Amino acid sequence: MNRKVTIVMYHYVRDLASSRFPAIKGLTIERFVRQLDYILTNYSPIAIEDLFKAISSPDKHLPPNPILLTFDDGYSDHFLNVFPLLEERGIKGCFFPPAQAVLEHRVLDVNKIQFVLASVSNPSMLLTEVFDAMGEFREEHSLKSREDYLVAITEKHRYDPPEVTILKRLLQRELPEKVRAELVRRLFGKHVTSDEKAFAEELYMSVEQISCIRRQGMHIGSHGYSHAWLDHLSPQGQAEEIDRSVKFLRELGADMDQWTICYPYGGFNESLLELLQDRGCTFGFTVEARMADLNVDGRLTLPRIDTNDLPS
Repeated sequence: MNRKVTIVMYHYVRDLASSRFPAIKGLTIERFVRQLDYILTNYSPIAIEDLFKAISSPDKHLPPNPILLTFDDGYSDHFLNVFPLLEERGIKGCFFPPAQAVLEHRVLDVNKIQFVLASVSNPSMLLTEVFDAMGEFREEHSLKSREDYLVAITEKHRYDPPEVTILKRLLQRELPEKVRAELVRRLFGKHVTSDEKAFAEELYMSVEQISCIRRQGMHIGSHGYSHAWLDHLSPQGQAEEIDRSVKFLRELGADMDQWTICYPYGGFNESLLELLQDRGCTFGFTVEARMADLNVDGRLTLPRIDTNDLPS
């Protein structure tokens, strides 16, 4: 009996060449259309309800080569470019908007960093700019030296060169929260725009748009409240993030009997999994790049492949 599912992760889907930020890492609409054609030829698209039925009953059959499409971060791309193409083909996607970006019209730090990188041709220059600015905070926040941070950040990223990976890790995780937020705010204001609210209103779906795609059968799940690294928060901090995001889903009219979460940055730990279990979360989606096996993988730790892993 087939119990394996391909779950695909998408982010930006836009006409990159004609956009204000052609260097942003995303999928062109043309490539997305080709990929959908490939999917319909080689896979059987399923909805989240099909996955729920399959994981709830070992005897439940899935169609041949089942595939589930997921879309992170709640971009307006998803309403303007993705939703009509899915509707046209009868595909039900899963969308994970971070509540804070939608409700407060604030640009997530992860997106600020992406658009800064898309605005500056030399990432090494940005890294130098960050290290220079860190001197202002070193004594108050006991920051380490440049050399110590370079030694500490050894991980590699599938799609980023080393200097970009180091920059992202400094501004997303390694530096104290107050320092990270201030440095990202400065970089975004200098290299992208000083009008964050207007940028956020353009970048993310509105409540009305999210409600519209939900009414048309698309699944809306949690992506946390502020897109924080959930595995770096205390249990109390995790509970606050999850509860605020669940409140957002409930107000959108989402089906709370089958609510799901897509972990920001793919970060989770045991305390978070216990919390989600207690809150009745149905599925948790990670960024581990492989096919999901319902006979092996836990329902809160389902892997997903990146869109770049599929032909287009």
